[in-house]
Parts: sequence; structure tokens; C-alpha cells
Amino acid sequence: MWLLAIPAGLLVGLSLGTLGAGGSILTVPVLVYLLGQDPHHATTLSLVVVGAAAVAGALAHYRAGRVHLGTGLVFGLLGAAGSYLGSRASAAVDPHVLLLGFAALMAAAAVAMVVRQRHEPTTPSRDTGGTTTLVKRKTAVRIVGAASIVGLLTGFFGVGGGFVVVPALVLVLGLDTATAVGTSLVVIAVNSGLALATRLTAQPMAMDWLLLAVFGVAAILGVLAGNKIGGRLDQRRLTLAFAGLLVLVAGYTAVTSLPHLL
Repeated sequence: MWLLAIPAGLLVGLSLGTLGAGGSILTVPVLVYLLGQDPHHATTLSLVVVGAAAVAGALAHYRAGRVHLGTGLVFGLLGAAGSYLGSRASAAVDPHVLLLGFAALMAAAAVAMVVRQRHEPTTPSRDTGGTTTLVKRKTAVRIVGAASIVGLLTGFFGVGGGFVVVPALVLVLGLDTATAVGTSLVVIAVNSGLALATRLTAQPMAMDWLLLAVFGVAAILGVLAGNKIGGRLDQRRLTLAFAGLLVLVAGYTAVTSLPHLL
């Protein structure tokens, strides 16, 4: 089984490295349907894999000057409450309900990625010094709200939430897309670490370390490769293709989960 973790990890890493948003969402269905893990177990293992891959990707982007480290750390820490609540709530949910919710999340991520491609501004809106106090307050509220949503998603489903983080960093904070992608990996790493600590503290679990190591190393290699080739690829076509893949996986997950709930 662990041999299957190599191509699976590479796929997750490549998608995370090239897109920075939505890539980690494949980890849970891969762990459940390809590697035979229980849904609750899979969402916890996913936090380890996604967190490690995000750290590797963030370091690569940081060396290239595409990370606002302070912004990423603050955004991640602001989601701590959501991450804690999501982690505790996930353990109480029926596994098939969890997977059905995950199918809905994948479909939502696919839609969000397509919408972002169509409406992403060519030039980020930056503060020119004339920003009013009201606008600043609204911006702060949006940041806290987005960070809380990302933390909740990470804690509950074991995903990075990059498809929420990247648009927030671009539209709310005015980062360019490349920097937003790199910074989102810092946010994902922080949220994954917080959610994993919450889960293991509340309910320690045995880890399949061989599977985790192979999957994690493959994902890290995929992220590093994705960082290098991402700039050479047509991001719009790549995003649309990945969104289509998410829809297919979401459909399969829903179809396999629904019969257990009827």
C-alpha cells in the first residue's frame, strides 16, 4: 500500500506547489480511497502531510522573495480559535457525514478557484495613504473572518484552506498573486500545526509512520518541483483542469458516502 503513497504524494505536492490553493484538498480522499484509511484517521494524517509540504513550499518561496512572513504568521494565528473548534467538532461527526461534507467542500473549492481566475485583479489594490479609519476597520474584520474560516476548515477537514487564503491575501491585503501563494503556505503550515496539536492532545492516535513518511516525502518533493515549474505553466488552464478534477473527486466521494446515510 505504501508504494501507492509515492505517486499520490507527488500529485498532492505538485498541485500545492503550482497552485498554492486547493492542492491540499486532495490529501484526504487519497488517504481514504487509495490508501485505505478511516476518514477520521485520514483527516489527522492529512494535517501532518499538508503541514510538512506547506513548510517546504514556504521555505522555497521565501528564498525567492515571495513570502510576507509576518502576514502569514499573523493570519495563521488569528485562525487558532477556528482551528481548535473545528478539530474538536470533527471527532464527533459520523465518518460518512464527514466525507459528504468534504465532497461539498471540494465542489466549493473548485468553484472558488474558477471564480478567482475570472475576477482576479491584474493590479492589486494597495493602501496609498488615504485609507479611512472605517475602511481599515472593515479590512481588519475581513481578515479575522477569513482567518477564522480557514482555521475552522483546517481543523474540521484536515485541509489547508488555501483556496480561501489566496483570494483574501490578494483582495484584502493587496498582495500580488505570486506572493499570496507563497504566504498562503505559511498560513497553511501554522493552521495545520495548531489543528494537529489540538487533535493529538484531545485524542492520541497511533500513526502509520511508514505510510506517513513515504507520503510526506513524496508530497514535499512534489511541492518543490511545483514551485520550479509553476511559473512556466499557464496558470488559468492549470487551475481550470484542477477544478475539474476536484469536481470529479467530489462526485465520487458523494456517491460512495450517500448510500451509508440512507
